[in-house]
Amino acid sequence: MPAILIIDDDKDICLTLSKFLTRYGYSVEVAYKGEEGLRLVRNNHYDLVLCDYRLPDFTGVEMLQKIKILSSAVAVVIITGYSDVRTAVETFKYGANDYVTKPLFPDELLVTIKETLEKNKAKISALALPEDQKQKAKKTGADNLSTDDFIVGTSSASQSVQRHVELIAPSDMTVIIQGDTGTGKEFVAQSIHKFSKRSGRPFIPIDCGALPKELAGSELFGHVKGSFTGAISDKQGSFEVADGGTIFLDEVGNLSYENQVKLLRVIQERKIKRIGATKDTPIDVRIIAATNEDFTKSVKEGKFREDLFHRLNEFKIQLLPLRERRDDILVFADYFLKKSNVSLGKNVKSFTEDVAGYLRNYYWHGNLRELANVVKRCVLLTDGEQVLSDTLPKEIIHGGSLSDVDLPDDNKGVLKSIAGLAERQAIIEVLEKVAYNKSKAAEVLNIDRKTLYNKLKIYNINL
Repeated sequence: MPAILIIDDDKDICLTLSKFLTRYGYSVEVAYKGEEGLRLVRNNHYDLVLCDYRLPDFTGVEMLQKIKILSSAVAVVIITGYSDVRTAVETFKYGANDYVTKPLFPDELLVTIKETLEKNKAKISALALPEDQKQKAKKTGADNLSTDDFIVGTSSASQSVQRHVELIAPSDMTVIIQGDTGTGKEFVAQSIHKFSKRSGRPFIPIDCGALPKELAGSELFGHVKGSFTGAISDKQGSFEVADGGTIFLDEVGNLSYENQVKLLRVIQERKIKRIGATKDTPIDVRIIAATNEDFTKSVKEGKFREDLFHRLNEFKIQLLPLRERRDDILVFADYFLKKSNVSLGKNVKSFTEDVAGYLRNYYWHGNLRELANVVKRCVLLTDGEQVLSDTLPKEIIHGGSLSDVDLPDDNKGVLKSIAGLAERQAIIEVLEKVAYNKSKAAEVLNIDRKTLYNKLKIYNINL
């Protein structure tokens, strides 16, 4: 019986969810404050924590950091109001598995919980397999990646990324994937692995943001029995598990300085040393790293080692936010519609024209992840064959469009004007048509490059 802890200061929500989840076979406990929830996590085992983003004593990010230190393996789903989605998305940097928005729909929540538990269980099992089973897994495929799980957008930016993926995949070059949270960095990493010579070997994703600093070395490089308190047996790290395949280091910028040094050594010497070991272990692993931060800035600020950055940066792939590749929105919406039909047992076939328009014009702070959640909710609420506008969150219909882009105060008036919106969209469309060549874009727009760069900055168009 999976154990779930609900942390929310709304007692009605706790009571309702507790009764509902208990009815479906889950063991449920509740806490109304963050400190109370942390005490329960400290003293009990839970498979999943449902945690409200806004608690009386802690924020969602603070709770995540504390929960992951107490129990690195527990899955965490954040509960948030829709107006806080943009903030909730940031929790993925710190190890959140998913988020759900209020008002909560029990059937949707149940699907999210089941999927989160299954994915988390598979991830933990992959790292804890006996040696003979690990060897078998290496021979049987890349972590069960299916071609059905891959979809490529139709925008110029997405097509360019796919060309880069197919170009770089056959090599063993180390790759950095840079992009906002939710833009599909792990999807691109899986695509590189799929098209590589290592496609029949393991693909091991590691969320560096979710690794407690005290345990990161052990999780990545392993340890020997007795090397520290709690090391009751030898343990392989993720690099050994990924031997022969690909390791994906998501949010690699969150690694501590000590582990950055160890990672640099792994790249240089292709050897790892378990914590407490006296001998090195040779490994053959391709490294793909991802970040939603500006690595150059992190290096200048001394947060990330410059020598490690250059080792990782043999090839870089930049992913644009979904709002800047609008031709992809409905392509992915249709894909998520099909996935939602399968998970929810529905047969919804399409979106009405007005719904498609709302989806295309929304800002999508959470990118693909937010789009997937919205589509799933729409499918859940749809009784017929088409998704109607009344199933959309009201924020998508009444707000969150391009005029809500965060800009410096002196520029906010630009995007709020109709002319500003039109100009911004025109620039994005031209950039897509010329494959993001700024010189060509400036020529088509009949402006000089300096003017184009100024407009990119004013309109917050990140390339």
